Amino acid sequence: MLGFKAKRAIFSMIAILVAAIWAFPVYWMINSSLLPNVKLESRIPTFWPDGGNLNNYQNVLQKGDFFQALGISAAVTLLAVAGCLIIAFMAALAISRFRFKGRTSFVLTVLIVQMLPAEGMFIAQSQMMSNLGLKNNILGLSLLYMAAVVPFTVWMLRGFVAGVPIELEEAAMVDGLSRAQAFFRITFPLLAPGLVASGVFAFLQCWNEFTVGLVMMTDNANHTLPLWLRAFVQSSATRAIDWGQVMAASTLVAIPVVIFFIIVQGRMTSGLVSGAVKG
Repeated sequence: MLGFKAKRAIFSMIAILVAAIWAFPVYWMINSSLLPNVKLESRIPTFWPDGGNLNNYQNVLQKGDFFQALGISAAVTLLAVAGCLIIAFMAALAISRFRFKGRTSFVLTVLIVQMLPAEGMFIAQSQMMSNLGLKNNILGLSLLYMAAVVPFTVWMLRGFVAGVPIELEEAAMVDGLSRAQAFFRITFPLLAPGLVASGVFAFLQCWNEFTVGLVMMTDNANHTLPLWLRAFVQSSATRAIDWGQVMAASTLVAIPVVIFFIIVQGRMTSGLVSGAVKG
């Protein structure tokens, strides 16, 4: 039989292989963004950007309105994530800490809403936002994104809240703290990793969302980054796709997400682990 070190080496090699397969599309995107179209259209693939340059990035930034779309995406995402976390956190507290009439029905309703396909509500959402004067509006799109991610975020945060024993708050109240003080001083710091992990999920859903934005943001000046990327692909007058610029634009869209992950990765990891433990 294989020894412990041999098994560990085999599993390590498998993990490295899986990681390489997972990372290869990202590498190919970055590699292609540095190459001219002559090499990209060649029958012989170029696996290393030998002789590459930043011309594709320069062309994209010069004619693509990237920073305008970046600002709109950032504003919509931040508003949606902030509102989602506040609402979902309060709902998760109510479900986990209190017993009230209709609690089970509320939980089931949250689950059913999560199952509804977004495409089935496009017409109603578009008409509603038009009547409210929120179509082609950052606030209107933020509200729709927030409504889309709240149900799953409630379920996610519910696990974190349930994982913190209520006895901690009761012990703090015995020591003289009010219920609100016990919650914010004792319980809330323990839930911070869960809020970060839930915020990451909401951020990714809002940042990468395409179909709702396509219906609600019909004005080119109000396009988010996914919509900007689509318009960029279709903007060629010759109808021939410049894949080098497309890959450069895709890399630019991905950079804010990478930066965000670098900032929150520590909290996110601890949050995912703590959410898997029941108190």
